[in-house]
Amino acid sequence: MLEKSVVVRNPEGLHARLAAMFVQTASKYTSAIWVTSEGKKVNAKSIMGIMSLAVSSGESIRIIADGDDETQALDELIILVDS
Repeated sequence: MLEKSVVVRNPEGLHARLAAMFVQTASKYTSAIWVTSEGKKVNAKSIMGIMSLAVSSGESIRIIADGDDETQALDELIILVDS
């Protein structure tokens, strides 16, 4: 299991288009992937879960991946959120 924290830099936060891209990216991997924010943990492959976090710009999230491709999944998701 791997986990990393990242600050959401998108001016709109982790909403709408970025959330959809995040879920699509997470869904490419077989690893179980979760996102935590302010004590709430959701499945990273669920658009409703990601949207329910209501992450704003400047907030930190923790991405957790567990599985055979956890390293690749975590790296790609961190790059997506960080860019």
